[in-house]
Amino acid sequence: MKLLQDIHEGLDPPPNCDEIIVSSGYEYYHYNCDGVDDRGWGCGYRTLQTMCSWISSKAVSQPVPSLQQIQEILVAIGDKEKGFVGSKEWIGSVEVGLVIDKLYDIPCKILHVSNGYQLNSHIQEIRNHFLSNQSILMMGGESDTSSKGIVGLATSSLTFDSYLLVLTHITMSCLLLMTMNRQLPNLHFREITGYSGEILTVSI
Repeated sequence: MKLLQDIHEGLDPPPNCDEIIVSSGYEYYHYNCDGVDDRGWGCGYRTLQTMCSWISSKAVSQPVPSLQQIQEILVAIGDKEKGFVGSKEWIGSVEVGLVIDKLYDIPCKILHVSNGYQLNSHIQEIRNHFLSNQSILMMGGESDTSSKGIVGLATSSLTFDSYLLVLTHITMSCLLLMTMNRQLPNLHFREITGYSGEILTVSI
């Protein structure tokens, strides 16, 4: 299985930014990247795998778990029932944190965000996270239930701060087409104002 790495490279920064902090050293996991059709339910798993690839390259060298292995871990630790293995049930920030803690013995922290403007109150904490740990963050949503990886931050004194998001909602066929057309796959800086959910941080 050949995966793209550090897909943010070559991306133009947003205008009027004062500082850009980006996490490097990850592989891009997405729908169907390993032959498993997880469209509609696998985005949390793929964000977790992307995070695990970064951890494996920086701190704890071991294979990134498959979707089934992730489900088996959650059953083994008592978070899910046996019928969860082989199902198409999605996972969120809590489950991702549990798996990372089990696999790597690395603590995670969840920041609860009730709206996009409250997210701004965490900007310094997120900035410090990227400066000190540089590990990928997970964004899990309530208003937007799709999982996203945050691999960077662009701060600006003139406009909104922007987050560099990696979206896992893309299939292999779409990825091949975008690569042929020299497009960056599902990656962009984005201002976040209408969001509510959780931000999962990993401290190495």
